[in-house]
Amino acid sequence: MEDYAAKMALKPDAALRQYVTGYAQYREDAVLAALAELRQRGLPAPEEETLRPQLEAAVQQQAAARQATLANEAPTPLPDADVPALYTPGAIVLFSVLFNTILTGAILLAINLRRLKQTKAIWRLAAFVLVYIIVEAKLVDLFLQKYALNPLAIPLLNLPAILVYVLWFWPRYVGSSQFQPRSWLVPLLICFVVMMGLGLLASYLLPHLPGGAQMLKQLNQQQ
Repeated sequence: MEDYAAKMALKPDAALRQYVTGYAQYREDAVLAALAELRQRGLPAPEEETLRPQLEAAVQQQAAARQATLANEAPTPLPDADVPALYTPGAIVLFSVLFNTILTGAILLAINLRRLKQTKAIWRLAAFVLVYIIVEAKLVDLFLQKYALNPLAIPLLNLPAILVYVLWFWPRYVGSSQFQPRSWLVPLLICFVVMMGLGLLASYLLPHLPGGAQMLKQLNQQQ
């Protein structure tokens, strides 16, 4: 908002009088500032007593109108009961990195999309994950034919998918929707149980598969 008081302090007396005599041409708050400056200089305008009440009333109406406009433009917060509980982007990244697979982050994101009734987005996410896993497996296979795979390379291979989750899927399908952060303790416990179960299953099945005993021995040596 313009500082009319400072502006009027720089004007000569004649210019201030012009604001008063031609008040209909200027903003009401500018004319009020001119009246105040004239009074401060010891040159009060004879019209002040008549003009001031109507000018102040107009300024108050304008301020009320601005407040109403701002109130209408401000987004109305949803009641807590209507705000969906979603897993945050940080939780999605954490699960993808912690369990060294893009599937865990994709599952959390899919749960979010389901809460927001974004069915088409879920299918797009599933298609993306499927294609990504196939391409990633091909790249790993090609790499293994020439080089030994460093375990640290797997998280790097997952990084592009994680970025797509939080930088493409989230802004496009979640965006600025109001939501409550959802607790990730239950999914964390489930993931640990599943990983332990898969580890036990693998240790049971590997000895019965061709070359499995040697593979299990190598894994134990690496640990």
